[in-house]
Amino acid sequence: QVQLVESGGGLVQPGGSLRLSCAASGSIFSIRSMSWYRQAPGKERELVATITSGANYADSVKGRFTISRDIAKNTVYLQMNSLKPEDTAVYYCQMVVGTTVSAGTVRFLEVWGQGTLVTVSS
Repeated sequence: QVQLVESGGGLVQPGGSLRLSCAASGSIFSIRSMSWYRQAPGKERELVATITSGANYADSVKGRFTISRDIAKNTVYLQMNSLKPEDTAVYYCQMVVGTTVSAGTVRFLEVWGQGTLVTVSS
């Protein structure tokens, strides 16, 4: 079974920075994609950033957030700079992970982290 463990959330003042990490463990053959989502109080969950062959970002975070990954460590990061109060949310790591189920057969699973709370407030 594949698990994602997130870390790095916390309380930060507006204009500050945080770095979120998400490490996958378990039987992993490959990782198709890595993403960060967030859900703010009273709002729908939204895609923040995703990385495959390249990186894509929600308009609201472009220029402020950077998604990156360390393939050898099965880890994805989200560097968040110039944080705003509206960035306050629970941030969830998500990966599409390939696992070998039989010879020549790989199953791709969508796996979610437990969420980490980011609070931007003075």
